[in-house]
Amino acid sequence: MATIRDVAKMAGVSIATVSRILNADKTYKASEETQERVWKAVSELDYMPNQAAKHLSKQREKRNNFNGDKVKIGCILCVTREKYTDPYFMAILSGAESKLIESGYNLSVIRTSFELQNRSILFNTLNESLKGLIVMETLNDEIYKVIKDKIEFIVGIDTLHKEIDNVCYDRFDAAEKAVNHLIGKGHRRIAYLGGTDISGYIRKEKRYKGYLSALEDSGIAEDLNIVKNCEWDSKLCYSQTIELIDVQNRPTAIFAASDLMAMIAMNAIFERNLKVPDDIAVIGLSNIEMSKYTNTPLSTIDVPKTQLGETAAEILISRIKGDISLPKKIILPTNLIERNSS
Repeated sequence: MATIRDVAKMAGVSIATVSRILNADKTYKASEETQERVWKAVSELDYMPNQAAKHLSKQREKRNNFNGDKVKIGCILCVTREKYTDPYFMAILSGAESKLIESGYNLSVIRTSFELQNRSILFNTLNESLKGLIVMETLNDEIYKVIKDKIEFIVGIDTLHKEIDNVCYDRFDAAEKAVNHLIGKGHRRIAYLGGTDISGYIRKEKRYKGYLSALEDSGIAEDLNIVKNCEWDSKLCYSQTIELIDVQNRPTAIFAASDLMAMIAMNAIFERNLKVPDDIAVIGLSNIEMSKYTNTPLSTIDVPKTQLGETAAEILISRIKGDISLPKKIILPTNLIERNSS
């Protein structure tokens, strides 16, 4: 097993320098080139501090002989940078945490994929000696490989990592339901407002594919002038909605790929003294709690958020207790919730 001395030797720096970089010492200023050499050595040597490595080894030896309250579980929230304010992810997290607590486990580490782009945070997260991890949505290959090598049990929620258990809802089908609802109301000029997945390309995003499928099935051509990629950013969502409605040939309806984006879009519409749904209909996706309390209650697709978290936690617990069956993929159903906005 590699030591900090090995890392220092490979990187061509002192042991103290390695220690300061790995622990994100704010009083120490290392060049980007030095930091890159240290992190490269850490990765190539598969380095973990002695204490963490020993603890992980002991955990593996005791796979079927442990107390739940001593087992540390982590969770990675994806897409959002707002760790504790995104209601969609918080509902999933609440379901997972409740199930873990009920079974005597401790959810001790919560990170976002945005945070893990910082190598110091990623490294320190791995130092927590987590027995299991719940991952919400797909991670980039580099981060996923590091985590998979260090954490014994991982369960995904809506991820593309096929070699692990996954709990999800059908995003394609959910989007189709939303757009078909608008088409059923007589709309033909339907805008799309959303973001991308890990690929960075909106055309690869399942909700966008579902949007296109519904249009094509009804003989409606794709119009890129009314497709907006707001990257799940609130300010950009607002400005792009203004762009959509401040034209003569504006859309008669908007499908927003999340409820938060839909609510921001409605706010922009109201500020232009337009009415929802009389001037522009809006439908979202996820059915977060506040969607029913907007000025015009939001039509949406209900995603079983709490159940996603609960199911992921149940699978993770079963794996920790010794379940060695093939990876599971569980797809939970979605439902149309029609309110006043459409």
